[in-house]
Amino acid sequence: MNLILLGPPGAGKGTQAVKIVEKYAVPHISTGDIFRKNIKEGTELGKKAQEYMNKGQLVPDDLVIEIATSRLLEEDCKAGFLLDGFPRTVYQAEKLDEFLSANGKKIDCVLDIAVDKDELKERLIGRRVCKSCGAGYHVKNMPPAKEGICDVCGGELYQRADDTEETVVNRISVYEAETMPLVDYYEKAGNIAHIDGAKDLDTVFAGIVSALGE
Repeated sequence: MNLILLGPPGAGKGTQAVKIVEKYAVPHISTGDIFRKNIKEGTELGKKAQEYMNKGQLVPDDLVIEIATSRLLEEDCKAGFLLDGFPRTVYQAEKLDEFLSANGKKIDCVLDIAVDKDELKERLIGRRVCKSCGAGYHVKNMPPAKEGICDVCGGELYQRADDTEETVVNRISVYEAETMPLVDYYEKAGNIAHIDGAKDLDTVFAGIVSALGE
């Protein structure tokens, strides 16, 4: 099963991706994770990506397409995959379709997780991450036992540079301008399923399972 996960920043795509991968046994391909790995390792790609991400801007199309499509050629993607964070633009979607067609594949379903803008802002600005182990928290929805300290390893919690209010507002605006047209693109293709991301995690996942089948 070849899947795409769509949704604005803070829609809970990461959480649902874990559940999808577990149930349907497909690799989770997150361009964000690939970029963050490169940033941590200080590669040239990482340095380029960091400049855009810190401003809340999207990494240029051709750079993203190259990374994502090369990942799809790896052995673990032969029986299916879950794309998260790619494609982000209609241009990327068209290039992805061309790539898949050339390799005798297609997208089976696009899962579009929708959440209200104000809810997104609250979710993102309140996010905190452990500097040591990467565990995630939220100041309101999932606070640590001790403020600023990771429950798992005792590391220091911090707010990512792209989770400040100014950057969050920009990220949502960029998503609406650049990525929302993707919904129309896949509507025309007839392979999109709309999921209400404002509900609790289990209900959201139940909607995904209903769209994909057991």
